[in-house]
Amino acid sequence: MLVHRVRISNSIDKELYEKLKKLSEETKVPMSKLLDEAIEDLLKKRK
Repeated sequence: MLVHRVRISNSIDKELYEKLKKLSEETKVPMSKLLDEAIEDLLKKRK
């Protein structure tokens, strides 16, 4: 059960997905955590 998370469905560029997947595998950080970080950075940048 996702208590503090929301499940979303979206599509992204295949190349971006492959890079994200590789980074996740290399760093052992789940893709969801990497996406959280990327979204937080984007929101700060666009504020």
